[in-house]
Amino acid sequence: MPGKPTILYEDNHLLVLNKPAELPTMGALAGKPTLLDWGRQYLKVKYHKPGNVYLGVVSRLDAAVSGVIVFARTSKAAARLNEQFRGRTVEKVYWAVVHGDVPQREGTWEDWLHKNDARHRMEVARAGTGGAVHAVLSYRVESRIAGGFTRLTVELRSGRKHQIRVQCAARGLPIVGDRKYGSTCGFAAGIALHSRRLELQHPVGGAALCFEAPVPEGWVRRGFTSGGPSTRGT
Repeated sequence: MPGKPTILYEDNHLLVLNKPAELPTMGALAGKPTLLDWGRQYLKVKYHKPGNVYLGVVSRLDAAVSGVIVFARTSKAAARLNEQFRGRTVEKVYWAVVHGDVPQREGTWEDWLHKNDARHRMEVARAGTGGAVHAVLSYRVESRIAGGFTRLTVELRSGRKHQIRVQCAARGLPIVGDRKYGSTCGFAAGIALHSRRLELQHPVGGAALCFEAPVPEGWVRRGFTSGGPSTRGT
């Protein structure tokens, strides 16, 4: 069973949550809990709202992924936040623990991704492949971890389905616990991919906001928040 979401920020326009791994953002099978359902119920109870509660989905995380995610509490806020995400002005920073040693301490990965319907997964494709979308991320090696793992800080430059998972796996660096994309070991809950920080402008007033989600306990137990010395500056 997934853990319980926690509230990172709340006002009249936004609800920002720390999503536990294994809880879908939305769209689960009938009767299965989702983060969207949890948020709506939270607002309904707290503010004694009758009927349906509006909560706009402006970003998503895979069910297996934990971390910060933002919802809009009004349609105006949703429209303005969607503009920011489409315009790629939102800064999305993740922590990822991968199998293997990343040779360069920092860099940019650029690929074309397409969906393999037969295998129910995303894959790297050649540029120009029908239906393929451009995917770009930047990464930095933060630490080497005992057992042959590496912790990365990843900043998304685009927002594609399973993007970090696919781009890591395509380089022989699958995310720990992500058996769909080649990991050979399990993880406490979900996979070792965490939406660590989200920076955006408030949809009403434009103030710069930064939300950061603490890493799950499973990361601490596995030693994924420490490990060897950072390679930055070496």
